[in-house]
Amino acid sequence: MSLRSCLSPSRILSRPLPSHLQIQAPFAVVRPRLLHTRTAFRPRASPYFALAAAAFALSPFSTSSLTMAPIEVNGGAAADKPSRHNKVVIIGSGPAGHTAAIYLARANLNPVMFEGMLANGFAAGGQLTTTTDVENFPGFPEGIRGTEMMDLFRAQSIRFGTTIHTETISKIDLSARPFKFWREGAEQEEPETAETVILATGASARRLNLPGEETYWQSGISACAVCDGAVPIFRKKPLAVIGGGDSACEEGMYLTKYASHVYVVVRRDVLRASKVMAKRLLAHPKVTVLWNSEPVEAKGDGDLLTSITLRDTKSGETRDLPVNGLFYAIGHEPATSLVRGQIKTDEDGYIVTEPGTSITSVKGVFAAGDVQDKKYRQAITSAGTGCVAALEAERLLAEEETYEE
Repeated sequence: MSLRSCLSPSRILSRPLPSHLQIQAPFAVVRPRLLHTRTAFRPRASPYFALAAAAFALSPFSTSSLTMAPIEVNGGAAADKPSRHNKVVIIGSGPAGHTAAIYLARANLNPVMFEGMLANGFAAGGQLTTTTDVENFPGFPEGIRGTEMMDLFRAQSIRFGTTIHTETISKIDLSARPFKFWREGAEQEEPETAETVILATGASARRLNLPGEETYWQSGISACAVCDGAVPIFRKKPLAVIGGGDSACEEGMYLTKYASHVYVVVRRDVLRASKVMAKRLLAHPKVTVLWNSEPVEAKGDGDLLTSITLRDTKSGETRDLPVNGLFYAIGHEPATSLVRGQIKTDEDGYIVTEPGTSITSVKGVFAAGDVQDKKYRQAITSAGTGCVAALEAERLLAEEETYEE
């Protein structure tokens, strides 16, 4: 049986999926547990449906025992036998990658995107394919599902001629231009090359992998207060934030706008946050800091989170804390392993760019989105940096063409 036939709609639909995947005829659409449900939802044919279903079934968060070899699917303007040399290659397929692709394609630079297959633990489309409703992206007054929004991004990239490969780049050589790169599974073959590269590989939130975490992820557990704090299941409810740094303080303060009370759970007896942030948090009447505590389990009614079990890090005693939301503020992991040691990164692994640009320490390599943004990490800011990267790549190529002439 061919790998492509494994991804046919009929075969995907006939294969039992994990409990956290739901079937919406006539297509299988990945639907993580909802933070809240809009009453009107119209099923639609998603280009990501088979990829996302297979990816989640293969992911470490799946309860399925399904095993499958790496899947190769091409989309967009991809030819049967791809060109070995490209003007611009985009690695990553979130808002940053697709925005860059749209701008570059409209500039007739024939961008090639590698959207990845389970790259960084996500299906093609990035982190937004694991979210429910996105309500803070301009142009969608009623909100839009993350997967649906990424379908639209992808369709627009394809419309203008972006070549999309649903494959992962496993190796890249940035020592000289044109840059050399290899697809996963083809590392022993001759490399493909690119004049410029846009890195839009994103970042993923660190998780604690608590018992019950998978069950209540996006059903009470989140890693983004700004993204999810305003949804109905959290309003006027007790919420908890895990972490002791500036991010935890900021998220805790943000959640006081919606919560009845916010508990900040800290492993030690002191906050790592700056003095200013710590002072603001401790002075807030709706915030209680639980010192020397760590979560050990997430509990609920099967649908939504209702409490977490905390353990005292000194005595070892445990107790349940009734909360309807648990927010992780323990950092993110940028997906930079591909270029580690070849490009300048900061102490946390994020790619360093020149202020106000996407320019990296390697000429011809640009970075966009969460892979270089440790502060904002929003879809809209990622899209903006994708635009910047495209314009700067286009400018560099134009300057070099002029010079050669």
